[in-house]
Amino acid sequence: MANSSVALDEIFGALSDPTRRAVVERLGRGSASVGELADPFPMSLPSFMKHLRVLEESGLVMTKKTGRTRMCTLDRRRLRRLQTWLEHQRIVWTERTDRLEAFVTETEETS
Repeated sequence: MANSSVALDEIFGALSDPTRRAVVERLGRGSASVGELADPFPMSLPSFMKHLRVLEESGLVMTKKTGRTRMCTLDRRRLRRLQTWLEHQRIVWTERTDRLEAFVTETEETS
């Protein structure tokens, strides 16, 4: 569980920034070069590379150098880990709110 928690912390940390979320969203449509990814953002390439490094360290993005071009790809396995955690939370909270609703309904009926 501790290892899973660390992985989720890394993923949530990486996704806490709007630039990094935009990069993940863009890579959801397919691989792209670093230049293509950096182009829409009003920052220097070294600044953008820091964002990319965070995404790589979290495992969300993989990069591969081909010639002089560094291509980036989304690692969907990491997103599935996040999706699994979120789905579990949805189930837990749905069950809790259902129990609360049942309690409130019973209380109102007995009043």
